[in-house]
Amino acid sequence: MLSALIGPVVAGLFGIVDKVVEDKDEAARIKSRLQEMVLTGQMKEIEAAAQIIVAEARGESWLQRNWRPMLMVLFGVIIANNYVVVPYGFGIHLELPPEMWDLLKIGVGGYVVGRSVEKGVRVWKQGT
Repeated sequence: MLSALIGPVVAGLFGIVDKVVEDKDEAARIKSRLQEMVLTGQMKEIEAAAQIIVAEARGESWLQRNWRPMLMVLFGVIIANNYVVVPYGFGIHLELPPEMWDLLKIGVGGYVVGRSVEKGVRVWKQGT
């Protein structure tokens, strides 16, 4: 979600650098540094999200460990209802607001990142 906002901003900054900085080598260095800053910031955000998900998965409470998977299952049921059941004339169509789609993307993305980090750490520990 954040990367969708960052792309146009970075492109705009690159355009400003091209207009303002006359030395092409200096412009290239500035753009490279900007790109590095963006990538570093995004990696920090991804790492923070992964740490949250790993902490939830290792939590003591059943609800803490399972709320995200349960929410994703609920979203799956609603999507299956709207796009599989209702088109055949059964059931009730449930309206999905755009915010719910955003939450679904974040939830699935967070789950994938968290599981990837968890598996990566396990492989790393086995290798050392």
